This record gives sequence, C-alpha cells and structure tokens, in this order.
Amino acid sequence: MFFEISLAEWSFHRQLEEGKLTNLDFPAKAKNEFDISAVEYVNTFFKNKANDTAYLSELLQRCKDNGVQNHLIMIDNEGALADLDDKKRNVAVENHYKWIDTAKYLGCTMVRVNAFGEGSPEDVQKAGADGLNKLSEYAEKIGIQITVENHGGLTSNGEWLAGLMKLTNNKNVGTLPDLGNFCIRWEGSWSNCKEMYDRYKGVAEIIPYAKGISAKTIDFDANGNCMETDYARMMKIIKDSGFKSYMGIEYGGEHLSEDEGVRKTKELLLKTAAGMS
Repeated sequence: MFFEISLAEWSFHRQLEEGKLTNLDFPAKAKNEFDISAVEYVNTFFKNKANDTAYLSELLQRCKDNGVQNHLIMIDNEGALADLDDKKRNVAVENHYKWIDTAKYLGCTMVRVNAFGEGSPEDVQKAGADGLNKLSEYAEKIGIQITVENHGGLTSNGEWLAGLMKLTNNKNVGTLPDLGNFCIRWEGSWSNCKEMYDRYKGVAEIIPYAKGISAKTIDFDANGNCMETDYARMMKIIKDSGFKSYMGIEYGGEHLSEDEGVRKTKELLLKTAAGMS
C-alpha cells in the first residue's frame, strides 16, 4: 500500500466519555483488537496529564509492551491560533506548548491543531499564519511537526486552507485532511450542515500540504462501502498526489458500535487499496 494505517482515539469517544475505556487502555485496544500499531490521541481524553510524567511514562510503557507507535496528538480547546487579537493569539500559542512537549515525550512525530478565528477570511488567514509560525518555532526545535485539519467553518474551505498553507510558507507546517469534515456552516449540531464544501475538490486542494490523513467514516452500505464518501475516488486523488504517510481511521458514526465502525473502516481501506494496486 502507498500508506500506513493508524487509529484515531476519537473513534472511541463514546466509550471514553462513558468511562468504558481509558486513554491508558487505548494503545492495547488498537493493537490487540484491530491489529493496528500506530495511534493518534485526542488531548481532551487526558486533559490534565500533559505535565504528568508518571502518567505519560505509564502510557509510554503500555505502548512499548504492545508494540504500538505513538503518531500524533490532536489538540483541541487550547485557544484560537487565528484569533485576530494579538494577545489572545499568543496565549493560544503558548497554551499549545505543553502538548508539543507531551508529543515529544511520547515519541510522536506531529500534532494536529485548529486554525480557528473570527473575522474576515483574509484577516483570519493572516492571523492563522502568524499563530502557526510562532507555534512551529517552538515545535521545530524539538522535532515535532504541526498539522492543521479541515475542522469546520473557514478551515473546511479547501481553497482557504490551501491559501493559509501558502501564506504560512513553513515546511514544518502542513495539513491533516479529514475526508469527511467539509461542513462550512451548520445549525445546532454538526450533523445539521447547511453549507457543505465539495470534499473531493477540498482534498485535492489541501493534499499537496498533507503530512497525514484522517480517514473519516460515518455510515456504510450493505457492501461495506462508505455512504458519504466515495473512497475509490478519494483514494485516487490521494495516491496521485504522491502521498505516503499514515491514514488514520476515524469512525464517527452512530448506527454501528464504535468497534464495528473501526473494523469496517479498516476493511474499506484495505479493499480500496488492493483495488488500486
């Protein structure tokens, strides 16, 4: 295959929120139940442990015991890196530092951040480039790459996010295309999308800057195909770009159990890749 498979912790967010799974148990679950040897954490599931070296050492030991590689940490709720207010943006940058350090301690190669901000597309883009470059100054010194996900609003506009990468112009900063997150405007809940950006156009626009990919799935048909995304079409776009890195399984549906959703997503990735060889 032209990519490797990793597993995003968000796939089990219901189990984690309900206390049926812990962050410490996640690596073993990935390897022993799904035969996946690389994992992607979400910081909110060990929110108060960024500076807890005893906790992190235990997590790292469990990874080693199970032959699991830590790939990245998804960072949320640490402030807007594209805030138009200089002081608030700088605070957000500094809030991310502890997770950069955590990623390094755990042996990750990168983190995923958000380029959120309020204002005109042009102003938010300029602020985002400043925030990302400042964060990268800290991260690059210890060998951690920064990736930005299309995660709603302006960031789910592929043209805008590609423009942010061009403006940032930093080899240590790239994208983490989420194959399903292209809702620009919604009401009430994420599922009630009122304006959707074309996902195939969006991926084509941001894949040149990709350092990883989130293989999002929600629903499957009777043949095991993703109903909202044509994976054969999407994988051709990705392969033709020359991408060669991790594709992280991120099941976000509700009609299947989280475990079954992950299994079906892995099967889909393997089946699609085999059809391209």
